[in-house]
Amino acid sequence: MEPCVRVRVAKCQMLATSLFVLLLGSAMAATAVLSYFGPHFAVISSVSTDRTTYEALHHWAFSAGIALAALLTLGAVLSAAATVRGAGGLMAAAFLSFALVFCALVQAAFWRAHSPTQVEDAVLDAYDRAYERALRSVSGSGRQELVAIQDTFRCCGKRSPLGLLEGSEAGLCQGEEAARQDCLQGIQSFLRAQGNVVSTLIGLGLAFTVYAMLLSSFIWFSIRSGRYSVSQRARSCPPQEPRVYGRIQEGSPSQRPSKADASGGRLSPSRHSGQLLLLRDTHPPTHGSGDAAVSTRM
Repeated sequence: MEPCVRVRVAKCQMLATSLFVLLLGSAMAATAVLSYFGPHFAVISSVSTDRTTYEALHHWAFSAGIALAALLTLGAVLSAAATVRGAGGLMAAAFLSFALVFCALVQAAFWRAHSPTQVEDAVLDAYDRAYERALRSVSGSGRQELVAIQDTFRCCGKRSPLGLLEGSEAGLCQGEEAARQDCLQGIQSFLRAQGNVVSTLIGLGLAFTVYAMLLSSFIWFSIRSGRYSVSQRARSCPPQEPRVYGRIQEGSPSQRPSKADASGGRLSPSRHSGQLLLLRDTHPPTHGSGDAAVSTRM
């Protein structure tokens, strides 16, 4: 494959990768917003009145998701603009954005691998505190918070290993609510589904950022070298030769001068005849030479 063809293929791949990175950034932003303003997480935040571990993780996850989405969107826009315009500075800025996202995603993947149940434990601790307040509450405000959690997660209470509820706990789950699943299991299943979505986004982000960094670095070196044009206005791969050099090449035949031409003193085609012809063409004859030719003929 010729170098210019490789550059064009890299340009097409860079534009496609920028589109997928832009979609990935939108997905990360949507996930961060849903995790912060969604009903399941919002109802847990409402019962966490004090500065608990869940509150810290909640704000950290939202801020990290929005920051990653912004960097991905910025990198996608810069890489697309640099590919279309052939700007090396924009491509370097896009590479820097992708590198920052890659480092952040590596840290997020490391955290997910070593602390897979940290968010789950924080949410369950918040539910346990709400459950204990509901059992000790006399006014009924604590029970209203617990009922809101149970209605959101479609669960009810915490069952014993035998599957039975004690006397004080049985009053929290009556009628159709008693047939719901355990809240601990319901919350765990929901959080694990959300964790799988986050892990998928992290894996896709790592793959796309690595590929985007490779493409952006290749296109940047192509732009800086100046050997190949990455602008869409370029239609030919190799650079055109100068006109003077082309005339010199056209005026240099491969035949060697004959002995008769050499003895007669005539200028025969040689390796430097093209240059002499070019010089002869660049200096037009004067009027004096024309008059001398007319007098000779007469």
